[in-house]
Amino acid sequence: MTRKVGEVEALFHYLVKSMGGETLEEAELGWHGLEGDRRLAFRRLDDRGGFPWLTASKLPELILFAPVRRGADAAESLPSHVRTPEENELALFGQDLAAEVSGRHGSPVEMTHLNRGIFDEASVSAITSATVSEIALLAGHGPDVRRFRPNILISSEQSDPFVEDAWVGGVLWFGEGDTAAAIAVTNWDQRCSMVNYDPDSGLTTPEVLKAVVRERENKAGIYGTVIRCGRLAVGQSLYFTPTA
Repeated sequence: MTRKVGEVEALFHYLVKSMGGETLEEAELGWHGLEGDRRLAFRRLDDRGGFPWLTASKLPELILFAPVRRGADAAESLPSHVRTPEENELALFGQDLAAEVSGRHGSPVEMTHLNRGIFDEASVSAITSATVSEIALLAGHGPDVRRFRPNILISSEQSDPFVEDAWVGGVLWFGEGDTAAAIAVTNWDQRCSMVNYDPDSGLTTPEVLKAVVRERENKAGIYGTVIRCGRLAVGQSLYFTPTA
């Protein structure tokens, strides 16, 4: 039986993998996730493995870089430049940006664009604000959803944390009717060291991941795959249909 489980509290997309994200009031949900989400990433040129992308787990200061749009590209879904931690703006596909990041990483990288996105697991991630607050309390730090890098922050009908754990296997609907976007909730989000990095300083606070591992067997939030495209918006009602 379908029931209301909350509302969309915030939306995010991350134009370049592991760089700072953008908050959105509304977003188009397509077959490969939110428009523009993780369509770009630095590829490590000396890596011949199955996951050659440079992430903050290998270069924590990458989260201090911010994609920006300038000039004729300001209305586009993808950025035109990247702002460095020193406030320099470098062209997205320019040699200067590649050299800047290569120097910090210690080996060569190049910017890569994939239309279908560059995801660790699934194309959509979500977490409730109650879960974010509880983990912060357990870790002894102030709550900051940016550490968890979700696409969707949910204000749940229940005040208890981790209620999203029970949604795995079911379907989340964004609004009502035949045009409502929907995702199949496929798995719990297994957390990595990304949650330890302060989004403003890049400094590491290992207590955050330790709390998730200790209290939740390293799970916090959920992953989903798109089964109906549509529009998402802050304030939108969220409904859940459990597995038959």
